[in-house]
Amino acid sequence: MKNFNINTKNEEEWLTPLNIIKGLGEFDLDPCAPEKYHRPWNTAKKHYSKSDNGLIQKWEGRVWLNPPYGKKTFDWLKKLAQHGNGIALIFARTETIGFFKEIWGKADAIFFFKGRLKFFKVTGIQGNSANAPSCLVAYGNNNVKALKEFKMDGKFIKL
Repeated sequence: MKNFNINTKNEEEWLTPLNIIKGLGEFDLDPCAPEKYHRPWNTAKKHYSKSDNGLIQKWEGRVWLNPPYGKKTFDWLKKLAQHGNGIALIFARTETIGFFKEIWGKADAIFFFKGRLKFFKVTGIQGNSANAPSCLVAYGNNNVKALKEFKMDGKFIKL
């Protein structure tokens, strides 16, 4: 499978809108955070950046995952599924091999956003609409509850 999450400028680092983070509650870890000096807001109590290689670090607690957009997206989803406690924000490319393997077969719930999100650059400036629809994927009952109670336009589906 190729280019699951490539955006139009082929950049890997796009930040989650703050209202999404606040709407889902507090997270213990973000293993895919930008470097501290490039992070206009925190997404969790603890952050791993690219230089920390969050994919090989130990994950603890409730995880927020907005993985790098590219070929390794589903490596991150696989680790989140194994961890069993977190929410991921990814493009809703439901037909892909990785979506079937790491989400349809392992996740507990999905929230599909109505319309397309506008992500932020590491400078804190909002970008244009994403080139694909997005969804939130929950692993663990506490995260199913968070998605069910999430106050944005979209559709919640328990798997």
